[in-house]
Amino acid sequence: MKIILAEDNDILRKSLSFFLESKGFTVDQFSDGKDALDAIEANHYDLILTDINMPGISGMEITQYVRQNINSNVPIIILTSSGVEQTELDSFDIGANEFIAKPVSPAVLLVRINKLLNTRV
Repeated sequence: MKIILAEDNDILRKSLSFFLESKGFTVDQFSDGKDALDAIEANHYDLILTDINMPGISGMEITQYVRQNINSNVPIIILTSSGVEQTELDSFDIGANEFIAKPVSPAVLLVRINKLLNTRV
């Protein structure tokens, strides 16, 4: 299974990538939203994992673009340090499948990823 991870925090991105790869996933990492979106357009991913606030293009913009312009139903998990309820609601409104507040528990993330990937039709 191939995951794209868009996260501008180097330590979090590298640690999540290492964890996911240790669980058998292939992970493409990006610290910039624009670079991540370019990769999404050029490649097939089984899951998109994106931070909300990033340089270039935000995770919300990536989600909206994937749903509206690419018309893809690939599962999307949004990560954020924002504790604002409206941000979570907005994420679901534009098509995110999951919303995880930071700090991210790798074990919880893995359960949510597996749930999304195992329930895909």
